[in-house]
Amino acid sequence: MDLHLLIVIFPQVLLDGLILGFMYALIALGYTMVYGVLEFINFAHSEIFVVGAFVGVEILLMLKARGGLELLSPFLILLLLLVAGMAVSGLLAMAVERVAYRPLRGTPRLIPLISAIGVSFFLQDAIRLVESIWRNAFNLVYPTMDQLNHRFTLTETIDVSVKSVVVIVVALLMLWALHLLVNRTKIGKAIRAVAEDQATASLMGINVNRMISLTFLIGGAMGGAAGVLFGIQYSLINPYTGFIPGLKAFTAAVLGGIGNIPGAMVGGLVLGLLEAFAASYLSLLTHGAFGAEYKDIFAFSVLILILIFRPKGLLGEVVRERA
Repeated sequence: MDLHLLIVIFPQVLLDGLILGFMYALIALGYTMVYGVLEFINFAHSEIFVVGAFVGVEILLMLKARGGLELLSPFLILLLLLVAGMAVSGLLAMAVERVAYRPLRGTPRLIPLISAIGVSFFLQDAIRLVESIWRNAFNLVYPTMDQLNHRFTLTETIDVSVKSVVVIVVALLMLWALHLLVNRTKIGKAIRAVAEDQATASLMGINVNRMISLTFLIGGAMGGAAGVLFGIQYSLINPYTGFIPGLKAFTAAVLGGIGNIPGAMVGGLVLGLLEAFAASYLSLLTHGAFGAEYKDIFAFSVLILILIFRPKGLLGEVVRERA
C-alpha cells in the first residue's frame, strides 16, 4: 500500500465527496420535507428531480440552437436554468400531491406508498414519451459552457472546475435559504404547525391543504435545482437517471434522521464522502481485490451499521419535534 499516494489524493477525493454529498442533500430535502409534514415517503421525488434536469437541458439546447450560449453569461444562463427547473419541478410536485396523494390522505400508509411508486413509473415513461416525440431521443447531453468547464489548480493535488465550485456554492445558499424559510418566517411556522398537528393547525386558521401543497412545492423545487446541477456536473441524463441518486438521497435522509432538515444535509454529505473515499481508496487498500464498483456496498454497509446502533439516524430529530 502506497501511503504517500493515499495522502496525495486525499484533498481531491474530499472535494469530489463534498460535491456528490451536496447533490444528495438537495435531493434528500424533498423526501424529508414531505415526511416531516405527512410522515409519508414520496418515492416519485426522484422523477421530479429528473424533470428539473430535462428542463435545464432543453433550455440549453434551445439557447445553443439560437447562439445564446455565446452571447449570454454562463452564470446568467445557470440562474435561468435553476429558476426554470425549480419552477417546473415544484409545480409538478404540487400537481402530484393534488392528484395522487391528497385523495388518499387518511388511508393506511401502504396505499399512498403504492400510489407514489405508480406515479414514479408514470413520470419515467411520460418523460421518455415526450422526449422521443420531441427529439427522437431521450438520452440527452448537456451542452458545454466553456467558462463553467474551466479548471484551475488550487494546489499540486487539487484540480477544481468552476462548475464544481458553483455546485457547492449554490447548494449551500439553497440550504441556508430553506433553513431561514422554515425557521424564521410565518410560512415556515405554519408548515411546522401542520407537521405538529393538522387538526389543531386548522382550528388556528391555517389552511392545511395549502401548507401541504407548499411543502411539496418547496421539496420539488429543491429536487429541480438538484437536477439542473446534476446535469451540469455529470452531463448525460435520461428518464431513468433519477433512480440511483433518488435512492441514495432517500438513504441520506434516513441516515441523517428522516424528517430532519439539517439531518438531510448531514446525511447527504456523509454518504457522498463515503462513496468518494470508497471509490478512490478501496482498490489501493485491498491491492486491487475490490475496486470502485464496490463503493455502494461499502456506503450502504456503513449506513446499516449506523442504523443498527442509532435507528433514528445521526441527528434523530424530526421536523414536528421542533415545531
